[in-house]
Amino acid sequence: MVPPGAASCISLPKIPMEVTVLLNHQQGKKVSAGAIAGSVVAGVVAPVLGVLLFLFYRRRKAKQNALRLGNLATETSTILMQKVTSSATQADVASLAAGITVDKSVEFTYQELFNATEGFNITHKIGQGGFGAVYYAELVGEKAAIKKMDMQATQEFLAELKVLTHVHHLNLVRLIGYCTESSLFLVYEFVENGNLSQHLRGTDYEPLSWAERVRIALDSARGLEYIHEHTVPVYIHRDIKSANILIDKNTRAKVADFGLTKLTEVGGASLQTRVVGTFGYMPPEYVRYGDISRKVDVYAFGVVLYELISGKDAIVRPTDGSASGSRGLVYLFEEALTALDPKEGLQKLIDPKLGDDYPVDAILMMTHLANACTEEDPKLRPTMRSVVVALMTLSSMSEFWDMKNPGLVNLMSGR
Repeated sequence: MVPPGAASCISLPKIPMEVTVLLNHQQGKKVSAGAIAGSVVAGVVAPVLGVLLFLFYRRRKAKQNALRLGNLATETSTILMQKVTSSATQADVASLAAGITVDKSVEFTYQELFNATEGFNITHKIGQGGFGAVYYAELVGEKAAIKKMDMQATQEFLAELKVLTHVHHLNLVRLIGYCTESSLFLVYEFVENGNLSQHLRGTDYEPLSWAERVRIALDSARGLEYIHEHTVPVYIHRDIKSANILIDKNTRAKVADFGLTKLTEVGGASLQTRVVGTFGYMPPEYVRYGDISRKVDVYAFGVVLYELISGKDAIVRPTDGSASGSRGLVYLFEEALTALDPKEGLQKLIDPKLGDDYPVDAILMMTHLANACTEEDPKLRPTMRSVVVALMTLSSMSEFWDMKNPGLVNLMSGR
């Protein structure tokens, strides 16, 4: 929404109104020819001035009416935006959603979603996020994940709907459709293998090999590079974290959850906005000042790289579970890199689940890449395009390393 511009001051233009009537007061003479001429001029100018003043006031009134109409349009736009971001009605949301959808998105009825989930039965529930629960279903001949959101999440619903109906990439979760009856529903492709956070720290998954971790990093980076560099306008995710990177059955990654996505014009400067996101992944300039740019996602991605190396949460808490003494992964890795022997410091942070099955040089290279992504000054951070190039090199190193270790499966052959 564009803020109303400042109203311009309207001033009365100076109109030449001096009409000289020369009176001859000389004794014994009547009114001079000059006086007669002055009277004639005055008689002619007065009607002209009257017409000019009429036209001027009519023009000023038209400007005032236009200004009032402009203010009214702005007020109407503000009211509509307030509806969207607070307590929008079902009709409001349905109308707005219809305005931004495309043919690739299917509008489902509530009854279709209800039937597909057996009344949103708990047995179909596969997840719970900040904006609603997620249910498994089969719709239009394919497996789907249905996110059920409250009407209060209208802003997030419309943001995600807008992004995913216009952006399509192998490494971004695909939107199948939506529904605005009773609640707000987004229907995605079902990515059957959980998220990266679960794979790194859960107990129901096999440990990820080093090659798989590099591949997941590269897939995620490619998805982010696409929304940063190849869409108009570009998109900033604002909530990149391991829980928002989904893993499919082939251990390929897709970036998900675009509910906080911010739009910005290509080449635009840093914007200011309210701070939203996940603690531990937000860069200093965003936390302190609300400054937002593509480098916000780059910083968060650097934290994800640290997670892939260490298997730890973005915020590492003491073993006793207390909040005091908690430290971020960024701090822990910076501490290791500035030690007398960085490799020795890093050795203590590497995920024990990797065992000895990793190339030390590749670990060090990814650590330096993550360190560059999490620079305090956003100008010093690389672009996602540069990150993709670096990870492609790492991918080749990991593939070569796997080839030298015949006991391991070459997991990089899919790219």
